[in-house]
Amino acid sequence: MPVSLSAFDLAYDELRARWPESTEERDVATPYGRTRVHVHGPADGSPLVLLPGGSATGLVWFANAPALGGRYRIHAVDLLGDAGRTERRGTPLKNADDLTAWLDALLDGLGLARTHLCGHSYGAWTAVRYALHAPQRVDRLALVDPTQVFAGFRPGYLLRALPTLIRPSRDRTRAFLAWETADTHPDETWQRLYALAATVPGRKLVVGPRPRVAGLRMPVLVLLAGRGRAHDAAKVADRARRTLPQGEVVLLPGATHHSLPLTEPKELNDRLMDFLG
Repeated sequence: MPVSLSAFDLAYDELRARWPESTEERDVATPYGRTRVHVHGPADGSPLVLLPGGSATGLVWFANAPALGGRYRIHAVDLLGDAGRTERRGTPLKNADDLTAWLDALLDGLGLARTHLCGHSYGAWTAVRYALHAPQRVDRLALVDPTQVFAGFRPGYLLRALPTLIRPSRDRTRAFLAWETADTHPDETWQRLYALAATVPGRKLVVGPRPRVAGLRMPVLVLLAGRGRAHDAAKVADRARRTLPQGEVVLLPGATHHSLPLTEPKELNDRLMDFLG
Protein backbone atom coordinates (compact mmCIF):
# COMPACT_ATOMS: atom_id res chain seq x y z
CA MET A 1 0.00 0.00 0.00
CA PRO A 2 1.31 3.52 -0.79
CA VAL A 3 2.45 5.50 2.22
CA SER A 4 0.07 8.36 3.01
CA LEU A 5 0.99 11.84 1.88
CA SER A 6 0.89 12.98 5.49
CA ALA A 7 4.01 10.89 6.20
CA PHE A 8 5.77 12.50 3.26
CA ASP A 9 4.63 15.96 4.35
CA LEU A 10 5.91 15.32 7.85
CA ALA A 11 9.36 14.35 6.56
CA TYR A 12 9.28 17.31 4.16
CA ASP A 13 8.57 19.77 6.96
CA GLU A 14 11.25 18.18 9.15
CA LEU A 15 13.89 18.66 6.45
CA ARG A 16 12.64 22.17 5.70
CA ALA A 17 13.41 23.06 9.33
CA ARG A 18 17.07 22.31 8.64
CA TRP A 19 17.34 25.29 6.30
CA PRO A 20 18.52 28.70 7.61
CA GLU A 21 15.83 30.67 9.43
CA SER A 22 15.90 33.45 6.84
CA THR A 23 14.87 31.08 4.03
CA GLU A 24 11.74 32.19 2.20
CA GLU A 25 9.14 29.93 0.58
CA ARG A 26 7.81 31.10 -2.76
CA ASP A 27 5.07 29.53 -4.86
CA VAL A 28 5.59 30.81 -8.39
CA ALA A 29 2.74 30.66 -10.89
CA THR A 30 3.49 28.92 -14.21
CA PRO A 31 1.19 27.54 -16.95
CA TYR A 32 1.97 24.05 -15.58
CA GLY A 33 1.05 24.82 -11.97
CA ARG A 34 2.51 26.65 -9.00
CA THR A 35 6.19 25.86 -8.36
CA ARG A 36 7.65 25.72 -4.85
CA VAL A 37 11.03 27.48 -4.51
CA HIS A 38 13.15 27.76 -1.36
CA VAL A 39 14.94 31.13 -1.50
CA HIS A 40 17.94 32.01 0.64
CA GLY A 41 20.76 34.54 0.50
CA PRO A 42 21.27 38.28 0.10
CA ALA A 43 18.65 40.04 -2.02
CA ASP A 44 21.42 41.64 -4.10
CA GLY A 45 23.42 38.41 -4.47
CA SER A 46 24.00 36.84 -7.86
CA PRO A 47 21.13 34.41 -8.52
CA LEU A 48 21.82 30.67 -8.44
CA VAL A 49 19.04 28.22 -9.33
CA LEU A 50 19.45 24.70 -7.89
CA LEU A 51 17.67 21.72 -9.48
CA PRO A 52 17.64 18.46 -7.47
CA GLY A 53 17.72 14.85 -8.60
CA GLY A 54 14.52 12.85 -8.89
CA SER A 55 12.69 12.23 -5.58
CA ALA A 56 15.19 14.45 -3.73
CA THR A 57 13.08 17.67 -3.66
CA GLY A 58 14.65 21.12 -3.59
CA LEU A 59 15.23 20.65 0.15
CA VAL A 60 18.17 18.31 -0.58
CA TRP A 61 20.45 21.37 -0.78
CA PHE A 62 20.01 22.14 2.94
CA ALA A 63 23.65 21.29 3.72
CA ASN A 64 24.84 23.66 0.99
CA ALA A 65 22.45 26.52 1.64
CA PRO A 66 24.36 28.26 4.49
CA ALA A 67 27.61 28.54 2.51
CA LEU A 68 26.13 29.22 -0.92
CA GLY A 69 23.57 31.62 0.57
CA GLY A 70 26.37 33.68 2.07
CA ARG A 71 27.35 34.81 -1.42
CA TYR A 72 24.49 34.02 -3.80
CA ARG A 73 20.73 34.40 -3.86
CA ILE A 74 19.86 30.72 -4.15
CA HIS A 75 16.58 29.39 -5.49
CA ALA A 76 16.17 25.65 -4.75
CA VAL A 77 13.32 24.23 -6.81
CA ASP A 78 10.89 21.36 -6.28
CA LEU A 79 10.80 19.80 -9.76
CA LEU A 80 7.70 19.80 -11.90
CA GLY A 81 6.15 16.31 -12.03
CA ASP A 82 8.05 15.04 -8.98
CA ALA A 83 7.25 14.66 -5.30
CA GLY A 84 7.32 17.90 -3.35
CA ARG A 85 5.15 21.00 -3.20
CA THR A 86 5.21 21.99 -6.84
CA GLU A 87 1.71 21.53 -8.25
CA ARG A 88 0.94 20.03 -11.64
CA ARG A 89 -2.13 21.86 -12.90
CA GLY A 90 -3.06 23.58 -16.14
CA THR A 91 -0.94 22.74 -19.18
CA PRO A 92 -0.13 18.99 -19.15
CA LEU A 93 3.51 17.94 -18.69
CA LYS A 94 4.18 15.75 -21.75
CA ASN A 95 7.83 15.93 -22.76
CA ALA A 96 11.22 17.56 -22.24
CA ASP A 97 10.17 20.65 -24.18
CA ASP A 98 7.52 21.23 -21.52
CA LEU A 99 10.28 21.24 -18.89
CA THR A 100 12.16 24.01 -20.66
CA ALA A 101 8.94 26.00 -21.12
CA TRP A 102 8.21 25.53 -17.41
CA LEU A 103 11.69 26.81 -16.49
CA ASP A 104 11.23 29.81 -18.77
CA ALA A 105 8.03 30.67 -16.90
CA LEU A 106 9.65 29.97 -13.53
CA LEU A 107 12.61 32.29 -14.17
CA ASP A 108 10.17 34.95 -15.41
CA GLY A 109 8.13 34.56 -12.24
CA LEU A 110 11.25 34.85 -10.09
CA GLY A 111 12.31 37.97 -12.01
CA LEU A 112 15.55 36.38 -13.20
CA ALA A 113 16.63 37.52 -16.65
CA ARG A 114 19.90 35.59 -16.17
CA THR A 115 21.15 33.18 -13.53
CA HIS A 116 23.79 30.64 -12.63
CA LEU A 117 22.26 27.18 -12.96
CA CYS A 118 23.23 24.02 -11.04
CA GLY A 119 21.62 20.60 -11.24
CA HIS A 120 22.22 17.19 -9.69
CA SER A 121 21.46 13.88 -11.47
CA TYR A 122 18.11 14.26 -13.29
CA GLY A 123 18.23 17.95 -12.38
CA ALA A 124 21.55 18.20 -14.25
CA TRP A 125 19.98 16.65 -17.35
CA THR A 126 17.18 19.21 -17.06
CA ALA A 127 19.70 22.03 -16.57
CA VAL A 128 21.67 21.06 -19.70
CA ARG A 129 18.52 20.97 -21.79
CA TYR A 130 17.56 24.40 -20.49
CA ALA A 131 21.04 25.87 -21.09
CA LEU A 132 20.88 24.68 -24.70
CA HIS A 133 17.36 26.06 -25.06
CA ALA A 134 18.03 29.49 -23.50
CA PRO A 135 21.81 30.13 -23.37
CA GLN A 136 21.21 33.86 -23.01
CA ARG A 137 19.68 33.22 -19.57
CA VAL A 138 22.44 31.00 -18.12
CA ASP A 139 25.68 32.65 -16.98
CA ARG A 140 27.44 29.51 -15.74
CA LEU A 141 26.31 25.91 -15.64
CA ALA A 142 27.29 23.40 -12.91
CA LEU A 143 26.45 19.69 -13.25
CA VAL A 144 26.66 17.49 -10.16
CA ASP A 145 27.03 13.82 -11.16
CA PRO A 146 24.83 14.33 -14.23
CA THR A 147 22.94 11.30 -15.53
CA GLN A 148 21.96 10.68 -19.15
CA VAL A 149 24.16 13.60 -20.22
CA PHE A 150 27.60 12.20 -21.06
CA ALA A 151 26.76 8.49 -20.68
CA GLY A 152 23.91 6.13 -19.90
CA PHE A 153 23.27 4.26 -16.68
CA ARG A 154 25.24 1.16 -15.78
CA PRO A 155 23.15 -1.99 -16.42
CA GLY A 156 23.78 -3.17 -12.85
CA TYR A 157 22.44 0.11 -11.48
CA LEU A 158 19.27 -0.18 -13.55
CA LEU A 159 18.83 -3.80 -12.46
CA ARG A 160 19.03 -2.75 -8.79
CA ALA A 161 16.64 0.15 -9.39
CA LEU A 162 14.07 -1.95 -11.25
CA PRO A 163 12.06 -3.16 -8.21
CA THR A 164 11.65 0.44 -7.03
CA LEU A 165 10.30 1.39 -10.47
CA ILE A 166 7.96 -1.58 -10.99
CA ARG A 167 6.56 -1.76 -7.45
CA PRO A 168 7.68 1.35 -5.59
CA SER A 169 7.69 1.11 -1.82
CA ARG A 170 9.48 2.80 1.04
CA ASP A 171 11.38 -0.37 1.97
CA ARG A 172 12.54 -1.13 -1.58
CA THR A 173 13.71 2.42 -2.06
CA ARG A 174 15.59 2.42 1.26
CA ALA A 175 17.33 -0.84 0.30
CA PHE A 176 18.34 0.60 -3.08
CA LEU A 177 19.58 3.79 -1.44
CA ALA A 178 21.60 1.82 1.13
CA TRP A 179 23.28 -0.16 -1.66
CA GLU A 180 24.22 2.91 -3.69
CA THR A 181 25.34 5.10 -0.77
CA ALA A 182 27.20 2.36 1.14
CA ASP A 183 29.39 3.74 3.97
CA THR A 184 28.62 7.41 3.17
CA HIS A 185 25.67 7.76 5.61
CA PRO A 186 23.51 10.48 4.00
CA ASP A 187 21.28 12.48 6.31
CA GLU A 188 18.61 10.21 7.82
CA THR A 189 15.75 12.71 7.49
CA TRP A 190 16.52 13.16 3.81
CA GLN A 191 16.71 9.38 3.28
CA ARG A 192 13.26 9.03 4.82
CA LEU A 193 11.90 11.80 2.59
CA TYR A 194 13.48 10.21 -0.50
CA ALA A 195 12.00 6.81 0.29
CA LEU A 196 8.53 8.27 0.90
CA ALA A 197 8.75 10.27 -2.33
CA ALA A 198 8.82 7.05 -4.34
CA THR A 199 5.31 6.24 -3.09
CA VAL A 200 3.70 9.63 -3.78
CA PRO A 201 0.94 9.04 -6.38
CA GLY A 202 0.94 10.91 -9.66
CA ARG A 203 4.68 11.42 -10.06
CA LYS A 204 5.72 11.83 -13.68
CA LEU A 205 9.34 12.54 -14.57
CA VAL A 206 9.61 13.12 -18.30
CA VAL A 207 12.72 11.78 -20.02
CA GLY A 208 14.33 12.18 -23.40
CA PRO A 209 17.52 11.58 -25.37
CA ARG A 210 20.93 12.76 -24.27
CA PRO A 211 21.33 16.46 -25.01
CA ARG A 212 23.94 17.74 -27.48
CA VAL A 213 26.37 18.87 -24.79
CA ALA A 214 28.93 20.09 -27.33
CA GLY A 215 26.50 22.91 -28.13
CA LEU A 216 26.92 24.53 -24.69
CA ARG A 217 28.49 27.97 -24.99
CA MET A 218 28.72 29.07 -21.35
CA PRO A 219 31.38 27.94 -18.81
CA VAL A 220 30.54 24.46 -17.49
CA LEU A 221 31.64 22.68 -14.30
CA VAL A 222 31.15 18.90 -14.01
CA LEU A 223 31.44 17.40 -10.50
CA LEU A 224 31.46 13.59 -10.46
CA ALA A 225 30.98 11.10 -7.63
CA GLY A 226 34.10 8.92 -7.62
CA ARG A 227 32.30 6.04 -5.86
CA GLY A 228 28.99 6.43 -7.64
CA ARG A 229 27.26 3.37 -9.04
CA ALA A 230 24.97 5.09 -11.53
CA HIS A 231 27.72 5.22 -14.15
CA ASP A 232 31.50 4.84 -14.52
CA ALA A 233 32.77 8.19 -13.21
CA ALA A 234 36.19 7.89 -14.88
CA LYS A 235 34.62 7.23 -18.28
CA VAL A 236 32.13 10.05 -17.80
CA ALA A 237 34.99 12.39 -16.82
CA ASP A 238 36.95 11.45 -19.94
CA ARG A 239 33.94 11.99 -22.19
CA ALA A 240 33.12 15.30 -20.51
CA ARG A 241 36.67 16.57 -21.03
CA ARG A 242 36.61 15.59 -24.70
CA THR A 243 33.13 17.06 -25.24
CA LEU A 244 33.77 20.28 -23.30
CA PRO A 245 37.35 21.38 -24.01
CA GLN A 246 36.71 24.63 -22.12
CA GLY A 247 34.85 22.90 -19.30
CA GLU A 248 36.13 22.01 -15.85
CA VAL A 249 35.76 18.39 -14.70
CA VAL A 250 36.37 17.35 -11.07
CA LEU A 251 36.14 13.93 -9.42
CA LEU A 252 34.94 13.89 -5.78
CA PRO A 253 36.52 10.61 -4.67
CA GLY A 254 34.51 10.01 -1.48
CA ALA A 255 31.03 10.61 -2.89
CA THR A 256 28.38 8.31 -4.35
CA HIS A 257 25.68 9.38 -6.77
CA HIS A 258 22.82 9.65 -4.26
CA SER A 259 24.95 10.88 -1.36
CA LEU A 260 25.70 14.06 -3.26
CA PRO A 261 25.23 16.86 -2.36
CA LEU A 262 24.71 15.70 1.23
CA THR A 263 27.98 14.06 2.26
CA GLU A 264 30.57 16.26 0.56
CA PRO A 265 29.05 19.71 1.17
CA LYS A 266 32.26 21.59 1.91
CA GLU A 267 34.18 20.29 -1.10
CA LEU A 268 31.16 20.71 -3.34
CA ASN A 269 30.53 24.24 -2.06
CA ASP A 270 34.20 25.23 -2.42
CA ARG A 271 34.40 23.89 -5.97
CA LEU A 272 31.11 25.48 -6.93
CA MET A 273 31.95 28.90 -5.48
CA ASP A 274 35.41 28.90 -7.09
CA PHE A 275 33.76 28.18 -10.41
CA LEU A 276 30.95 30.71 -10.08
CA GLY A 277 33.29 33.42 -8.82
